Amino acid sequence: MSIGKSIYKDRGSKFLGFAEPIHTEDEAKERIAWYKKKYHDARHVCYAYRLGADLWRTKDDGEPHGTAGLPILRAIDSLSKDQCMVVVVRYFGGTLLGTGGLIVAYREAAKAALADMDKQV
Repeated sequence: MSIGKSIYKDRGSKFLGFAEPIHTEDEAKERIAWYKKKYHDARHVCYAYRLGADLWRTKDDGEPHGTAGLPILRAIDSLSKDQCMVVVVRYFGGTLLGTGGLIVAYREAAKAALADMDKQV
């Protein structure tokens, strides 16, 4: 399985991006649980996935509404990806980034992970 990876840093916070293909919603849930367990010490484990035109999910995991999951989904959609999920793990660096900073950070971490996934195929 090819998993794209990225690291995005902003004012002490570190965002680890992971993009991978998925085929079912159960598979997505299983992988998300795996990331939450592996990165149990992170402040947030946010994600989005798309399975066809009508099935998609996002999760902000404690970040302000719309600042994590939706930017990740938009990154997936901007590249016309399907059967794909992106998880972004945030380690808080002590400085609040604000809603605009969070949107940029999650979007950029997702885009870089997706680009890395494409390079591996």
